[in-house]
Amino acid sequence: MPVNKTCSDTQGESPTQSQQKFEWHILITKNCVTEQKNCTAISVLENYGHGHSISLSKAELKQAISKGALWLTPAKNKKQTQRLRRVKKQLLVGDELHFYFNKEVLSAPVPQALLIADLIDYSVWYKPYGMLSQGSKWSDHCTIARFAQQNLPNERPAFIVHRLDRAATGLILVAHSKTAARALSHMFEHHLLEKHYHIIVHGDHNTRPQPEVIEGAIDGKSARSTFTCLAYDDVTDRSLIKVKIDSGRKHQIRLHAASIGMPVVGDRLHGVADANEQCNLQLCAVSLRFVCPLTAEITPAGGKPLIEQEHFFELPEILKPQLSLRL
Repeated sequence: MPVNKTCSDTQGESPTQSQQKFEWHILITKNCVTEQKNCTAISVLENYGHGHSISLSKAELKQAISKGALWLTPAKNKKQTQRLRRVKKQLLVGDELHFYFNKEVLSAPVPQALLIADLIDYSVWYKPYGMLSQGSKWSDHCTIARFAQQNLPNERPAFIVHRLDRAATGLILVAHSKTAARALSHMFEHHLLEKHYHIIVHGDHNTRPQPEVIEGAIDGKSARSTFTCLAYDDVTDRSLIKVKIDSGRKHQIRLHAASIGMPVVGDRLHGVADANEQCNLQLCAVSLRFVCPLTAEITPAGGKPLIEQEHFFELPEILKPQLSLRL
């Protein structure tokens, strides 16, 4: 199949090694379209693989595509590269396919999220440890957005409006329309909601002021967290703390906890955990309270909302970090 080809798998490796991780960039030519009755994404990839002696079966290609490994840059809009899951998508002259294969990434098991509430325009989920908030060019099958898409009734689009670290757990919102995504993103950007987290830290936080307000710039931007000790276990010398943040900087809670000498248990990045410590990061988003931004927009000129619906979501105790457990 005549196509302009760019293969960027690592040169000098054995075929077995190169099949672990590689990427293809394929420009569809006029000859490709005219010589093939069905110039589809899957047929182009099959032929391309045969030409490079990379033996991926059609089933393997389809599975990789379903997990988000294929992207399309349409000829009509070169600035709009998007994931492509339709294996029988008819390609046009000038289209570009980008296929990213990483065997390790694609074989990763999908963590199981738990639906807390389905509000149609958006949903609330419990994100478990190891689940991603957003995908990469290699895959999106382990993300909360893709999980929501595949597990809600009447499959809907899914948009991420805020994030939780891969190592963190807790409540996360997923929007199901562009309108909802804009409204919810605005709510988070302007801090029009109340979020609480629970963390378990090393040390006795009762020895510090209660509540303790921690202010320290992160990446040059102001950040403020309020820590309140809920309990202390003298056997493990660990404290359970409720955290309220007034900003949403990257790793804010973990950095602020480490800054007072009480790093979050299981924090291998900013804390004292090492590779031998078996417990996961003890940081969990336990509650969300907000006025639905979609109902808040239904207002008469200059007046108050006709409908103002407040939501409060809290995780059941069993899903919160447990100080009583010997981590």
